[in-house]
Amino acid sequence: MSLPDDLILNGADEVAIRQNLTLVALGKRPADRVIEVGRLLAVHANEWLENYEVVIAGRRIAYIGPIGSYRGTVTERLRYPGLSAVPGLGEVHKHIESTHLTPEFEAELVLPRGNTWTCEASHEFANVNGPKNIEFWQKARLAGSPLKVFIQPGSAVPPSAWEESGGYYGYDEQRGFLDTNLSVPSLDEVMDWPSVWDPENPGYARMWGLLRATMESRGVVEGHGSGLTDPHDISAFIAAGLSSDHEVWALDEAWDRLMRGIFTELRPFSYDVILPGLLERGLKDWSNIAFTTDDRSASETLETGAADYNVRHAIAHGLAPEIAIQCATINPARHMRIDQWVGSITPGRYADLVLVDDLDAFHIAEVIADGEPVSKGKTYTGPATRIAWPDWAAKTMNIGRQLTAEDFRIAAAPGRQTMQAAVLRPFHWNEDFIVEELPVVDGAVQRDADHLITKWAVIDRYRGDGALAKMFWTGCGPADPDTALACSVAHDSHNVWSVGSSDAAMAMAVNRLQEIDGGWVLVHKGEVIAEMRFEIAGLMTARTAEAFDTDMQAFYRAAEQVTWMFQPSALNLWKPGFPEFLKFATLTCSPWRWVLVAPSKAAPEGFVNVQTSETHPVVW
Repeated sequence: MSLPDDLILNGADEVAIRQNLTLVALGKRPADRVIEVGRLLAVHANEWLENYEVVIAGRRIAYIGPIGSYRGTVTERLRYPGLSAVPGLGEVHKHIESTHLTPEFEAELVLPRGNTWTCEASHEFANVNGPKNIEFWQKARLAGSPLKVFIQPGSAVPPSAWEESGGYYGYDEQRGFLDTNLSVPSLDEVMDWPSVWDPENPGYARMWGLLRATMESRGVVEGHGSGLTDPHDISAFIAAGLSSDHEVWALDEAWDRLMRGIFTELRPFSYDVILPGLLERGLKDWSNIAFTTDDRSASETLETGAADYNVRHAIAHGLAPEIAIQCATINPARHMRIDQWVGSITPGRYADLVLVDDLDAFHIAEVIADGEPVSKGKTYTGPATRIAWPDWAAKTMNIGRQLTAEDFRIAAAPGRQTMQAAVLRPFHWNEDFIVEELPVVDGAVQRDADHLITKWAVIDRYRGDGALAKMFWTGCGPADPDTALACSVAHDSHNVWSVGSSDAAMAMAVNRLQEIDGGWVLVHKGEVIAEMRFEIAGLMTARTAEAFDTDMQAFYRAAEQVTWMFQPSALNLWKPGFPEFLKFATLTCSPWRWVLVAPSKAAPEGFVNVQTSETHPVVW
């Protein structure tokens, strides 16, 4: 009989697939393949099953049992007697866009590292082209990629009521996503906390429409509780229906969330503090914990790993390998309510097996995805999926005009020799902005390089009207004359930002960025000296991780020619040198307060306090 291809989850297809699996499990229909392993981890019970076989029909598992126990016929047997099989690793919360690879190349990077399924936290591409978001994430899978992507439409589309982007999600959009796509399990991280708790916040109605749509469809509401430490705030967070938090930095934060029923998603940079502490406190049940990557570039993944690194890192900090594996498989799958498809090596699930030859080191020998071998060591051996990305994904830089130095000029009041100026620095979470007195020359307010004050701008790239907001900036940026950096990765609205020592250099950088369809552009002393194309959505590139890394390393080397300002932060959030971290400096979620956004109807000048709704001139 002809069966569905089982690439994209569909209700009618799911019935046909499971009807067939039932008969294969009973031995009444032939199986396609049997995988024999030395032992298999039953993650539901945390038990090792010795000398087991996994019987596969299509892309799914029909039967598991001791080797030789299956009573049906099979076409092929693959034997791995010396290896331990654990389920394909999953990402409970990951922005694939931060890898900077399109999904087909992301798959080739992460599959050999054990990552067979990902919950894509999709407010990056969705802010570039919201109407095409689902189609974008399904393209690679439909073309045959073995990586399963579960799509989480973003609550941050747009990120706040003061921003405009290439997408808008409210009740109707979210209800449509959940009702028509089995591969959509949830609402991505609710980041705009004031729009949840404050009825006067202009984003309140939209946010609660998203929450309502998700709850009505029995979806999962993912949270983002950065900066919430007061027990009343944490209680309000979970009372609102926000089920998880990955913004957990400290042991007490993790413990408080676990005690209040919040599913806690830990990122590797916090393992050294949190995991030994949870072990010391004697945490009895780890089922409400998962490991998450969140954001990791392809270069960093090549160096450290993908989900496999998260598991190894946890083991290195004292967690038993079996529990670490649960935190990367069944725990996130159950939380996202997709454990009928992924998270374990059991009947009905996709046949995703990670074959490990050293459990304590979590060293992966081979990976099987959709029932097919896809890697040996770190080498991908699966299908080479290639996509001709359409213009709706590849031509997204719609600034609409060439910018000039005049666009970045900040005018002074007539007759003034100095002006008071609002100044921000990266990750400025203070109640108030910094105020500095800056000189005026020829009617324009000037930078003050001696005091590390430069200029920062955010440019709309969706409407085509060339609108931009600009203000003064400290803490980092180029110190050399006529030097500027521009980038189209600007979390989370992904407009364009630029920081520079001259207005002309900033205009040059942004104009070149338009020509290459997004990415990075570095202007040094009046000349473009380096660029990095992110030609898909201005966020990603359609090439291998190795090719990406080669070009990114060349960009880093060019950036070493520049003298960069540096003023350390109290939290040590950035380091001297090329300020790549500035792609996160445009965030508007908690705990940010005063921010600069691209001009919008709600914030025409762009300078706004996203916690209180206050606005303020940038000079006065």
